Amino acid sequence: MSKIEEALKKANILRESYGNTGNVKAHIPSDGEIIKTDNQYLVTLTQPGSPVAEEYRRLKSMLIRETKANFLNTVMITSAVEAEGKSLTAVNLALTLSQEIDHTILLVDADLRKPTLHEYLGISCKYGLSDYLTRDIDLSEILVKTGIGNLLIIPAGHTVENPVELLSSVRMKTLIHELKHRYMDRYVIIDTPPILPFADAISLGSLVDGVLFIVKEGRIQKKSLENAVHLIKDLKILGVVFNYAHAENLEGHYSRYYYYNYKKKEKK
Repeated sequence: MSKIEEALKKANILRESYGNTGNVKAHIPSDGEIIKTDNQYLVTLTQPGSPVAEEYRRLKSMLIRETKANFLNTVMITSAVEAEGKSLTAVNLALTLSQEIDHTILLVDADLRKPTLHEYLGISCKYGLSDYLTRDIDLSEILVKTGIGNLLIIPAGHTVENPVELLSSVRMKTLIHELKHRYMDRYVIIDTPPILPFADAISLGSLVDGVLFIVKEGRIQKKSLENAVHLIKDLKILGVVFNYAHAENLEGHYSRYYYYNYKKKEKK
């Protein structure tokens, strides 16, 4: 059984045992708790004291603990299907990381099919990732300052017809290597398309240090989840984020049962 299968199995056991929707990496409450504001999706900024923001901080702490010692600083965020909350997780995790004094954060929108990160952050740029991969332009031309902490973003760029080929190209591999090694204190958070409809994330997954897998409570069918797990079983899974959990499930076993370390040492 793969690590991600173990994670999902334990989440299911918790759900049955405690009547909650326990997850294995972080337990992000439902957006029903979010007050509607101009920046309603950037909950780590607009509502830093909310349960939602607190869970992103917990996720940040666990990510740093599991990756820092081994210099695992390029992290891909994906899901099985659309509307699981992967992009919201990516942007809020990046925002939370950017508030750390010791880290610079680069958020990369590699969802070239349906980019949203630039909209969440309210930024625009002449060029983006797709332009860098198809044109002779410098990396500095696609790096955009957000004005929020130590956060930079590479937006998706112009629409292209061959995203999977671009994300698996030599130029993309070289870019990931450069982003990883240019600044030793940098975390690179990469948002990608969902796994089942497209091959983009699988291609990119082999280039990054680790993957966070997003699962939305009560939405995805079991068979679809099993198919997605099979596709990513050979990738380096850092953990699972069980997203959009109901607020009432945050009571009782809140801290104890929502966190597991799945980065276990392999047996010799």
